[in-house]
Amino acid sequence: MRIYTRGGDDGSTQVLGPGRLSKGDDRVGAYGAVDELNAVLGTVLTLPLAGDVRVEIGHVQADLFTVGAELATLPGSATAALPRVPAGWTARLEDWIDRHEATLPPLQTFILPGGTPAAAQLHLARCVCRRAERDVVRLAHSASVAPALLAYLNRLSDYLFVVARIANARAGVDDVPWRPVSAGG
Repeated sequence: MRIYTRGGDDGSTQVLGPGRLSKGDDRVGAYGAVDELNAVLGTVLTLPLAGDVRVEIGHVQADLFTVGAELATLPGSATAALPRVPAGWTARLEDWIDRHEATLPPLQTFILPGGTPAAAQLHLARCVCRRAERDVVRLAHSASVAPALLAYLNRLSDYLFVVARIANARAGVDDVPWRPVSAGG
């Protein structure tokens, strides 16, 4: 089987279930942003991380495949029996966030993305997650999107923020505080 089909040469793409959509369709944009987030997390996993965070991100990557499949499935198609995002995934993220936050000093100021390479990449993942969430919300204006899926993406960005801080803390590197620059320079 070849990787290329030439089917998308006209600007359309196959979705799960019968039919094709424009590559510019909101649904395609939404699951494309989720796929991009998964790729950024793959990059994160190439960097030094604590074992628990590495395992958690591995779970998240598997979750994101389900998120993408749910978004790529047209309503009413025979493939609608694919796994869906359960509410329990958001609760799992909250448990991880709470456990990690308990080990961090409270924030006294806004922080900038940076510190260790892993923390910087996790902040990038957080930003991509927020964009994916915005794309899914945009899709929800014209199509049905499960509330559990939206809640998962919202909480995932919080999780990524916290584990970026964890990556810095465990490496003994301070978070980068935001210090506004005065108007005079």
